[in-house]
Formats: sequence, structure tokens, C-alpha cells
Amino acid sequence: MSKEEKSNKISNDISKPNKKSLYSKKKKTKKTIVNGIAYVQSTFNNTIVSIADTDGNVISWASSGQKGFKGSRKSTPYAAQIAADSAAVKALEMGMKVLSVEIKGPGSGRETALRALQARGFKILSIKDTTPLPHNGTRPPKKRRV
Repeated sequence: MSKEEKSNKISNDISKPNKKSLYSKKKKTKKTIVNGIAYVQSTFNNTIVSIADTDGNVISWASSGQKGFKGSRKSTPYAAQIAADSAAVKALEMGMKVLSVEIKGPGSGRETALRALQARGFKILSIKDTTPLPHNGTRPPKKRRV
């Protein structure tokens, strides 16, 4: 390589911008989703609250086990209220205001989870019970003798 080629190469390297400056950082904008669906699954052992947009993409979720309740305390109405409250706070941050609620299961946290969503300021359009009912399916377990 001659001296001229070296000087040209050095001047070309200097004139090139850094890779970091080529890729400018874009600010992430929060998508505001106004309408959504709240799914409350309340079993005998736990309560799970999921809040999704109208397409079905889950935005926030919480369960009573996730909130720190263990064992039989997970199935209490208070634990369901705390879980619903936590999921509601995350959904409110995304800009959600209107909910349709679908409740599934026989657990004790059904009504309190719904009340917690209302207390957070959501406008509830509809309440739908989607608990699966068997059309004489499998034989139920024997009754407990305590």
C-alpha cells in the first residue's frame, strides 16, 4: 500500500459516522387501549384475573398466589380482591377504561374480584358467566365424610 492509499483510507475512516449515531433511539409510545375484556377464573384453590384487549392479547394479569398468598388463603375473597386490584392498576396504566367481564368457576372470589374492578373506576359493559357445565359428563367424586 502506498502512502496516498493509506491517507485516503484514514480520511475515509474519519469521515464515516459511528454506528451508534446511525441508529437513533426511538421513544417508545404507550399504546392506549380503551376497551377490553376481564377474565376472572375463580377455582376452589386460587383466583386468576386476566385483562385483555378486544383481540384477546393479554395486557395484565394477576393471581392470588402471585400476590403472596399461600395455601388456603389463596381461595379467600380478600386474596381475589387484591389480585383483581393489581391487574386493574396495570390495565389503567395502559389507558383502559371500559371492560366486559367474563367470570368462570365456582370459587369464592368471583364477586369480590368484580367489585375490585368496579372500585378502580372501570365502566363495566357486561358480566358473563362462562362456567363450564357438564351435560352429564364424568362421574363426580364421592362426598367427603369428615
